[in-house]
Amino acid sequence: MMENQRLLLAAALMFVVFMLWQNWLEFQTKKHPPLALPVATAPGNASNPTVATALPGQDVPAAAPAVGAGPLALGSGQRVRVTTDLFDAEIDTVGGDLRRVGLRTYPDSVQQPDQPFQLLRDSGAEIFIAQSGLVALNNTPAPNHYAPFTPEHSEYRLADGQDTLEVRLNWVDPTGLKVVKTYTFKRGSFLVELNQRVENGSASDWQGSQYRQFQRTPPKTSNSFFGGGVITYTGAVISTPEQRYEKISFDAIAKQELNQSVKGGWIAMIQHYFLGAWIPNAGETDDFYTKVIGGNRYVVGMRGVVQTVPAGATGDFRTRLYVGPKLSDVLEGTAPNLQLTVDYGKLTIIAEPLFWLLKAIHAILGNWGWAIIFLTILIKLAFYKLSETSYRSMANMRRLAPELTRLKELYGDDKQKMNEVMMGLYKKEKVNPLGGCLPILVQIPVFIALYWVLVESVQLRQAPFMLWIKDMAIPDPYYVLPLIMGVTMFIQQKLSPAPPDPIQAKVMMALPVVFTFMFLWFPAGLVLYWVVNNTLSIAQQWVITKRVEAGTDVVAAKHNAGIGGKIAEQAKKLLMLAKRSLSEQLSGKRKK
Repeated sequence: MMENQRLLLAAALMFVVFMLWQNWLEFQTKKHPPLALPVATAPGNASNPTVATALPGQDVPAAAPAVGAGPLALGSGQRVRVTTDLFDAEIDTVGGDLRRVGLRTYPDSVQQPDQPFQLLRDSGAEIFIAQSGLVALNNTPAPNHYAPFTPEHSEYRLADGQDTLEVRLNWVDPTGLKVVKTYTFKRGSFLVELNQRVENGSASDWQGSQYRQFQRTPPKTSNSFFGGGVITYTGAVISTPEQRYEKISFDAIAKQELNQSVKGGWIAMIQHYFLGAWIPNAGETDDFYTKVIGGNRYVVGMRGVVQTVPAGATGDFRTRLYVGPKLSDVLEGTAPNLQLTVDYGKLTIIAEPLFWLLKAIHAILGNWGWAIIFLTILIKLAFYKLSETSYRSMANMRRLAPELTRLKELYGDDKQKMNEVMMGLYKKEKVNPLGGCLPILVQIPVFIALYWVLVESVQLRQAPFMLWIKDMAIPDPYYVLPLIMGVTMFIQQKLSPAPPDPIQAKVMMALPVVFTFMFLWFPAGLVLYWVVNNTLSIAQQWVITKRVEAGTDVVAAKHNAGIGGKIAEQAKKLLMLAKRSLSEQLSGKRKK
């Protein structure tokens, strides 16, 4: 029979393997079935649009001239500076691309509180930009993201008391066609509105569609336990009516380009804590596409339906762009299913209530560290009975440990006989050897869900706890919490029954060291949870173990008292018989 400690080891390893397996799946190639080429249709108009005839990736000129390595391949012109309460942004006049976005309310680090975190950038080791443009039919002119625009101002700033800020860039063709690209920023919002207005001053109707896309290079440094962080997904994500949330890794884009007609939905590039998402108008039909440029740049985009702008008329192509943190309540109100980018993995149904409870506690306490502590206490109370059953079983197994060792010495060579004798002992003592592990296995999904809540919550980023811990989302700089966690794990082992197998015992003794080493690179918030959970477990296990041992001592005392009473009673009877015999003998002698 498998020993209790072996099951505990399996449970611990299952937790680690599950986390690694879940992340491994995220980075695997997701295959997309090839779609049939769309049939050419007659051009539509604004009231009755039709899907563009050309395939995305073929007619969207993202791979046009001068595509190569380095930032110069993007093209560069004049920079338009935009400053709001949330953004420190730059728009390039080449294409009107949004090239740089710094999030002013999210500092780059605790050490640089005045330096905004750069989510979008067009230089350095990693490139991440938002592009948009128009594609016309019949070789008529239209500004794509290589076209030169003229800004109305070189700098824009959201003034005090001003709620909206409009940034306009103009493109004019000799034929009389004019396009005004307008970005609208709003106070307190990470959502940017974009309108590409076509003013058709030419002599003929204009027909075309808009496209929006993200262009990005893969991260140069991998997120891993041993890289000062945790394993998280960075890459493309799409949402469709058929599949609410689908990741498309960089490897998947390189292997097979996506071409899918979607009504509704959205596209995004996500990373740890932050994302950029293009969100079309409700009910709009777009072609979603992906492609690789120059071997190291990956594009995910959408192209809308064809609209007709008659000569002398105007036509608007509107869309929205979210650039900011993964705030689930904000994302949920921005677009359907956008909150799923706060990726809790397979256990979202458990993780979401846990995060709601964590936020509610933080609203009262005002400190995320203490919120984690109190949430851990509440979870521990919820599983108190299960844990009590587990620890009581462990205590009983610990009580039987000497007898199990003796049986191993007697029947060590006869496994079958030994198992039979052990089962008989368990039955006699009314001990379930699996009782210590099954309650733990039930709790593992909750522990894993809470793990992802703490990993994905941007609220913990740069959130201080106390003393030397200034950021709950990075490892403890002095490794105090991981070392405390290792000590608590070692104490837990001492309270648990020692496995009879010496090899298994050595493995169990090595676990605190292995876990301590691994937790050195875990965010402080995660380690804090484990320290509190282990401490509460030690207290509960110690109390229950003492109660079980005390109950055993009382039973033994009663048992011994019973035996002593019987012996005394027998001795008394023997004494009475001896007196009677002696009395009879003395009486007989007198008669003689």
